[in-house]
Amino acid sequence: MVKKISRDEAWEVLIKYNKEPFHLRHAETVEGAMRYFARELGYGEEEEFWGNVGLLHDVDFEMYPEEHCIKCQEIMKEHDLEEPLIRAVASHGYGICCDIEPIHEMEKVLFAVDELTGLIGAAALMRPSKSVQDMELKSIKKKFKDKAFAAGCDRDVIRKGAERLGWELDELMVRTLEAMKNDPRN
Repeated sequence: MVKKISRDEAWEVLIKYNKEPFHLRHAETVEGAMRYFARELGYGEEEEFWGNVGLLHDVDFEMYPEEHCIKCQEIMKEHDLEEPLIRAVASHGYGICCDIEPIHEMEKVLFAVDELTGLIGAAALMRPSKSVQDMELKSIKKKFKDKAFAAGCDRDVIRKGAERLGWELDELMVRTLEAMKNDPRN
């Protein structure tokens, strides 16, 4: 039986396959951003679903990095999770490690913010406050331009994400920073 899951159930699936604090923190950061965008873009009634997509987006990455966005589909099917959740999670690897194109606005947001939250989070750690709360766009743009900084965050994916959403890169950065500032965990 295919089921919708609660946030607590999604967390239990996540921690079954992820133990590293960094991966768990990233999952929560993306979850928070996705919840924020659900509210901001008029999908408030789907906030938990959007959040669960963010929470589970890298469910397979720690154990199966070479099969990222492929293995997650198997994992989520084993847990009888609903197809829209599986599709959305897998779509964030479009053109990188899978061929499921982000179509729904939620999928496009996930594609765009996954890498960017990583870059912003890394930039926050370099600040005296270790927080995004006092961060501004110019700080993000400076780190974005520095290819050696957070080299694992793919700038082309971030640019493509902004394009998919029909947003300027600065708009994506400002809105994602605001999403992260609105998460009490940041």
